[in-house]
Amino acid sequence: MAGPTTAERGERQQESSGPPLARRLRRPRLRTIVVLAVALVLLGAGTTWVLYGSEWLRVERVSVSGTRVLTPAEVRGAASVPLGEPLISVDTDAIEARLRQKLTRIDTVDVVRSWPHGIGLKVTERTPVLIVRKAGKFIEVDRQGVRFATVSEAPKGVPALELTASRSGSSAASLRRFGTDRLVREAVRVAGDVPAAVAKDTRSVQVRSYDAISLKLADGRTVAWGSSENGRAKARALTALMKAAPGARHFDVSVPTAPASSAS
Repeated sequence: MAGPTTAERGERQQESSGPPLARRLRRPRLRTIVVLAVALVLLGAGTTWVLYGSEWLRVERVSVSGTRVLTPAEVRGAASVPLGEPLISVDTDAIEARLRQKLTRIDTVDVVRSWPHGIGLKVTERTPVLIVRKAGKFIEVDRQGVRFATVSEAPKGVPALELTASRSGSSAASLRRFGTDRLVREAVRVAGDVPAAVAKDTRSVQVRSYDAISLKLADGRTVAWGSSENGRAKARALTALMKAAPGARHFDVSVPTAPASSAS
């Protein structure tokens, strides 16, 4: 009987030598995977310990920038940043919320981690565009109509808001329809649209109703502005009118396409 052919002997040799070779190739790969897994676990544990458990990355100082009226000490006190705590665990959103709640003068605040030991508080304060006299003091109103602070001295260059809407007639109807807060916001819009050259001389913004807002200037001149609508057009009309009639005492731009002026 004839023995196995050459091809058959080759196949048998491959079958007998195949499995041990595969096992030899798999062992180094498995060993590498295990080593890498252990290394990753150790690295993660070490990183967690450094961030949360060590003394290296803890809050030691709080810096404040951007203040004008507020003092850095006031901001730090209101922020109540937990000194000594791990820097990574500090709740920056909670700090921002405390600052907004306790210090209404703050418009925006950015709370940032300053590695390895600091927290930075970047503050933007509200800027008054109008003031409201009340009981011998002054309430500051910002560009959004927010009444954010009461001060004993009026800030320089900020006009007073005089809300003179009466409880009867058309003024009363306007007050009922729009409410005091809306009328205050309309006055703020007017103050923001007044030409710069006129704004620096404006002493008060008087509001009798939604469409009856006027300005009183430092030298006694007055400007009938009307409503807060078409503010830019009214500003251009007022600038041109004041140049054309420098001796006038009263200016009316409530209808910007037909402005008027008079000597009295």
